[in-house]
Amino acid sequence: MMNRISSNMMYDQSVALMLSKQSKLNHLEQQLATGKKIVSAKDDPVASGTAVGMDRVLAELEKLGSNASTVQNRLGLQENALAEAGELLQRVSDLTIQSNNAALSADDQKAISTELRSIKEQMLALANTKDGSGRYLFGGAADADAPFTASNGSITYNGDQTQRQVEVAPGTFVSDALPGSEIFLRIRTGNGTVDGSAAAGNTGQAVLTDISRDGSGSWDGNSYTLRFTGSDSYDVLDANNAVIGTGTYSSGDDILVQGLRVKIEGEPAAGDSFTVGAAGTRDVFTTIDRLVQTLEMDTTTLAGVTAQQNGLQASLRDVSRAAEAMIDARAAGGSQLKAVDDAASLREANSVTLQTSLSQMRDLNYAEAIGQYQLEGAALQAAQTIFTQMQSMSLFNMIR
Repeated sequence: MMNRISSNMMYDQSVALMLSKQSKLNHLEQQLATGKKIVSAKDDPVASGTAVGMDRVLAELEKLGSNASTVQNRLGLQENALAEAGELLQRVSDLTIQSNNAALSADDQKAISTELRSIKEQMLALANTKDGSGRYLFGGAADADAPFTASNGSITYNGDQTQRQVEVAPGTFVSDALPGSEIFLRIRTGNGTVDGSAAAGNTGQAVLTDISRDGSGSWDGNSYTLRFTGSDSYDVLDANNAVIGTGTYSSGDDILVQGLRVKIEGEPAAGDSFTVGAAGTRDVFTTIDRLVQTLEMDTTTLAGVTAQQNGLQASLRDVSRAAEAMIDARAAGGSQLKAVDDAASLREANSVTLQTSLSQMRDLNYAEAIGQYQLEGAALQAAQTIFTQMQSMSLFNMIR
């Protein structure tokens, strides 16, 4: 069998070769112009698909970075607000100590009460702090409206108990600002575990100055009453007012009551009583209000002075617990800020790794591409030369 080589076939092959070389040159020019090895998905379908997936991951990392910036801003504002609230409570503590001075006049105590009311207003303003986007910081998820409102002297919480969890790195979540109920409300009284108070009808001059657990672990969580039968003796009553013990009293000595340690100073009268038991909870605004009420008590009698001193001692304990609650909240926020910083490092590391991989897939090796471009250019020129020579060929030229 013989294959016939026609002039048309040779012409078509030469044209196809030149077009192929021209196409390769065009593709190389696009690569050199864009700096990308993959100009279209058909250049490398597998690598192109992988690169698209990596682009999505990088976009997700950018979104997580935006989340982190938002929550970091809110946690920073929370830190500022709580630091200022702590300073206000320190001032309340100083004023409480100052007011427990018999030398103060009625005008002095009135001035202290006025300052305490101002501090309460400042505390309310801090509790209604907004973030940069106009949302309320301490409202939980219900942060569109002010979480705390004042009505007839009382403070109402309008937020919820939600503390958002925000993703700031793949699989890493941090807690947003605490809801206001966890900071300004439900603060433990007394020493945080146990508390005590003097009965309203006491007529003696005994003041409850301290209460705690005695370290034996024998306290059962119930409340007990110390009822003085004289200036140096007392009965211990359970919740049912049944006498379960007796003791002798000396001013300033510790009294051990069913696993609790109570310190009372001064001289009680027969019938005076003090209740001790589990600490309750109280909001910081009510704590300030009670202190103001204590300062405005009638102190024209010794019993009134003693009642005021008992109230001031209770206020000191409660203000101290409120200050500790602010410190605990700041510590919790600080740990979340640290988590945000750690997440930033993780995102940066992931981003660098992905961008390096993308660069290896997409970015052009200019030296190699230029060399290939020159080679393809030479090949195209050779193909054009051959085509030109072929066109000038003729059988008549061969037989002359």
